[in-house]
Amino acid sequence: MKRLIMSLALIAGVTLGAVARDEYAKDSSVLPENAQQTISNNFRSEVSSVKIDRNFGVISEYEVTLSDGTEISFDCYGDWESIEANKSKYVPASIIMKPITDYVAKSYNSDTRIIGIERDRNGYEVDLSNGLDLHFTHAGKFISVTQ
Repeated sequence: MKRLIMSLALIAGVTLGAVARDEYAKDSSVLPENAQQTISNNFRSEVSSVKIDRNFGVISEYEVTLSDGTEISFDCYGDWESIEANKSKYVPASIIMKPITDYVAKSYNSDTRIIGIERDRNGYEVDLSNGLDLHFTHAGKFISVTQ
């Protein structure tokens, strides 16, 4: 009985390991068309690597690293979830909702840049180069600021 349980546990572990294996690619051709368009329309850097996350054999997320160090996460449909720019770079304004860029431009000095943005079910979290985190609704309305 003990051997049977150990054998089943071993088989389950091997099976789950095989199903959860991530894949890597060196170019954007593995990404959904929507993600490819987002990159080509908003970023100058080339794709350096793509990590394809799978849960039970189904793609759950794409993690893209650009040659300038920018990291972009896309959902399984190719919609961006988060963008983190290299410290010397910033997130292109063309990818951010206008109410958010307008708020940052109006409320902070011209040296303050958006270096990260994350979209989730509660709205947007924006990381600024001055160390502040801003929170916005899905419509781009300012909610709060944290340090």
